[in-house]
Amino acid sequence: MPMIRPLLSAAGLCLSLTLPAQALDLETLSEGERALLRDEIRAYILDNPEIIMEAVAVLEQRQSQEQAQADVDLVKVNAKALFNDPASWVGGNPEGDITLVEFMDYRCSYCRRAFDEVAGLLENDGNIRFVVKEFPILGEDSVLASRFAIATLQVAGDEAYKSVHDALMTYSGAMNETGFSRLADTLGLDANKIISEMNSPAVDKVIADNHALGRRLAISGTPSFVMGDQMLRGYLPQDAMQQIADEIRAN
Repeated sequence: MPMIRPLLSAAGLCLSLTLPAQALDLETLSEGERALLRDEIRAYILDNPEIIMEAVAVLEQRQSQEQAQADVDLVKVNAKALFNDPASWVGGNPEGDITLVEFMDYRCSYCRRAFDEVAGLLENDGNIRFVVKEFPILGEDSVLASRFAIATLQVAGDEAYKSVHDALMTYSGAMNETGFSRLADTLGLDANKIISEMNSPAVDKVIADNHALGRRLAISGTPSFVMGDQMLRGYLPQDAMQQIADEIRAN
C-alpha cells in the first residue's frame, strides 16, 4: 500500500510524496517518481522564491567563514615573515599590542587613499605597531619607487625612510633618477648615495621576498592588510580598521 513519507531534497526542502515504502531510497526511484519529485521541488521554489536568496546567504556566510579560517592559517604559517622581518620598516607604536601590516604600491590610488586613514588610526589608537611591505605590482614606475624607498631605508635608516615613504604617497613627479634626486634633496638626504643602491642585490631581495610572501598569502592587489591574525583584503576606512582592532582586543 502506498505511504506518505517525507523526503529531504537537495535544495533542503522537506517534501511528502506518495511512494511505496520500499522506494524511499532516492537511488531506487523510478523515472516517474523522480519526475514527480522534481515537479514538487520546482513548484515549492516557485511558490517560495525567497528560499533561493536564503540559500545563497547561507552559502556566502559559509564561504566567508571558510576563507577567514584559511586566512588565519596562512597568517600563522607566515607570521615570522609578516611581523618580524628585519628588512621591513616598523612604525606606529613599536611596542603596540596589535600589529598592522600593509602591502602597498606607491602608484596605487587606493593605497594613497588609505594613507591618511592608516595615519589617523595609528595616531588615534596609539597602541598599534605598523609594518610596511613594499609590494610594487603596477609597472616599472612602481618598482622604481619601491627601490628608491628601500634603498633609503638601507642607506639612511628609519626616519629617512618614513620621510621618503610619506612623500612618495603624494608624489606626482617623474619616477626616475632626476625626480628622486630632487625629492631626496628636498628631504635633506644624500641622493647620490641612495640612488647608487637602488639596484643592489639587497634591494632586489626585499622586493623578491615580499612578492613571494604575497603569493603565499594569495595577495593579488593593493592595499592588502594583515591585522593580528586577520587578512583584510582591500581598502578600509579608519573607523572600520579601528573596529577590527577593538574586536581583536576584546577576543
